[in-house]
Amino acid sequence: MGRVFEKRKATMFKRYAKMAKAFTKIGREIAISVKAGGPNPDLNSRLRMIIQNAKAINMPKVNVDGAIKRASEKDSSNYEEIIYEGYAPHGVPVLVECTTNNPTRTVASVRLYFSRAEGSLGTNGSVSYMFEHKVMFKIDAASLNKDDLELELIDFGLEEINADDEGHFIIQTAFTDFGNMQSALEERKINVVESSKIYVPTAFKELTPEQEADVMAMIEKMEEDDDIEAVYHNIG
Repeated sequence: MGRVFEKRKATMFKRYAKMAKAFTKIGREIAISVKAGGPNPDLNSRLRMIIQNAKAINMPKVNVDGAIKRASEKDSSNYEEIIYEGYAPHGVPVLVECTTNNPTRTVASVRLYFSRAEGSLGTNGSVSYMFEHKVMFKIDAASLNKDDLELELIDFGLEEINADDEGHFIIQTAFTDFGNMQSALEERKINVVESSKIYVPTAFKELTPEQEADVMAMIEKMEEDDDIEAVYHNIG
């Protein structure tokens, strides 16, 4: 499958490593999705995706239903998604994906993480052009043929399909093809275990082990912050 694929897969699932943070993330995503598209998952494709992800991390149904109910109330918290851009140590471009109900607090924290690591918070567009917005679908590979599936789904935006070591296929599409691919999988009754939107670098930067350790130390600090959902970089 190659080193690049393994790095992408690790990036996609790393945010779910800590269960408590994962539940908080799902709750905030539900709030945003319900505000934008309503509480009915049959009419809200993004909410369906989030519910799938909640099942994948064993989030109790009562928690999911409670989050949907709270998000439907008029006085519920208004969360928004924000992407901050900057440079980590050694000139590594970084995208910081956040979900927050207090952008002033969040940007101050993000700036501090960069500053302490001798990096720098940039302006909108300063590094985002080095990344492509993608969606990854993790599906149950049982009874599916990879080559046949690739031919069948290519018209719905499929860019890559790879097998993991746990009996799944990982499908990648452009972010703009999310709805097309989700509908195609649902129509074929293919079990989507989970899905995730990610940012994939267009080129990779090589660092020494010591330099890479500097960058990862900053990223690990960021990922402990409740407002920060994921951090993307281009370390090769």
